[in-house]
Amino acid sequence: MDSVDLEVVRTALRWLETGHKATLGTITHTWGSGPRPVGSMVIVRDDGQVVGSVSGGCVEDDLIDKVRTSSVAVEKPEKVVYGVTKEQAERYNLPCGGTLEIVLEPVRKESKLAELLGSIERHELVARFLDMESGEVRIEPGRWSDTLEFDGKLLKSVHGPRWRLLIIGASQVSRYLATMARSLDYNVVVCDPREEYEDGWDVTDVPINRGMPDDVVLSMNMDAHCAVVALTHDPKLDDMALLEALKSPAFFVGALGSKKNNDNRRIRLAQFDLSADEIARLRGPVGLKIGSKTPPEIAVAILAEMTAVRHGVQIGEMIEAPKAGVSAGCTVTQP
Repeated sequence: MDSVDLEVVRTALRWLETGHKATLGTITHTWGSGPRPVGSMVIVRDDGQVVGSVSGGCVEDDLIDKVRTSSVAVEKPEKVVYGVTKEQAERYNLPCGGTLEIVLEPVRKESKLAELLGSIERHELVARFLDMESGEVRIEPGRWSDTLEFDGKLLKSVHGPRWRLLIIGASQVSRYLATMARSLDYNVVVCDPREEYEDGWDVTDVPINRGMPDDVVLSMNMDAHCAVVALTHDPKLDDMALLEALKSPAFFVGALGSKKNNDNRRIRLAQFDLSADEIARLRGPVGLKIGSKTPPEIAVAILAEMTAVRHGVQIGEMIEAPKAGVSAGCTVTQP
């Protein structure tokens, strides 16, 4: 769950606890171009306050009016659709005639938002089931393969970290990358078997896995929701992870370092049981061409490339060779 939708859940629970009525909206389907993805949420309070987003603003305006006038989802959940006709698409400013299907539900104690929030804050992946007729809610452990499902009678929404990121190396760049990635819906694992890096690691709720990188990659059972980024500058560690990650279904596999270092890395990888196509999946030097020099800027560049790949954006021309810099007393290369 990204940081915007997490704030929706927190706000809905806070409003409920302070005695306000509120309506929770979840996008269940989109046709054409949708401004927000399926699963995105919005919470509207009885006095018109709103947190979250399901559109560029016009749909929210209509939802606010409906909630204020108690004309929708008062006693039980209800489905609404925006943009079915050309006139509606123009009225609600939906791009390219896009259409949104949204499930609205009155927030009450039976909504189990406190239980949901607790699971999310523990970084657990859970599925929330909403019965459209009764309004009853149940929460069950989720699976990485789970997706939002809605058949008109039961809404299954998925909450918690939907994506996984394995970072090899507990470096300064890793700290920023781990922190930023968590706000983008990633469950983050940092792997570094080197004892000297463990004491300095201070990212809350992201412990260091002291296993060997290749073993950690295998133990995570990588799927298409996984990314692996190698940041140690130590071929013995980075290459171990890459050997297994490049054979996995992970959607993103990258390594920090100069173009020369990554060309040499590809030569080394070719000596093992990797095909040319698997080696070609390596994104190295990792990170988009944004002129990054500092550790937080490097983390932004890496996450920008990961986000582009995740959304199927063609970015080859935006990748640059890293610039030389100095960090932690040693010469490093940075994207």
